[in-house]
Amino acid sequence: QVQLVESGGGLVQAGGSLRLSCAGSGRTFGNSGTAWFRQAPGKEREFVAYIPWSVGIIRYADSVKGRFTISRDNAKNTVYLQMNSLKPEDTAVYYCAAPAGSCGARWYQPSCYSYWGQGTQVTVSS
Repeated sequence: QVQLVESGGGLVQAGGSLRLSCAGSGRTFGNSGTAWFRQAPGKEREFVAYIPWSVGIIRYADSVKGRFTISRDNAKNTVYLQMNSLKPEDTAVYYCAAPAGSCGARWYQPSCYSYWGQGTQVTVSS
């Protein structure tokens, strides 16, 4: 079993920055990637970023490329999402997620992920 706890959300003005953290416990994230998703009111949960456990390709949604950076500290079992140049449309609840196994080519699909945090609210004012 994996427990994920997000932190770092808040209220920020457009153009500002926030860093989200996702701390894992129960077992390591080992052998699987970790992703960030977000969900705005009335919208479906959408993929934001994905990072492999060790080697591999880091992925970003087109809407956040060049502004967001995902990273991880395996020794601390923590994944981060640095969000810069925030826009009002980034407002959402942000979730980190880990799969039970490997997602393979389905790294962008919420259905691949078995473990989810409780979410952290990010609000960007204009």
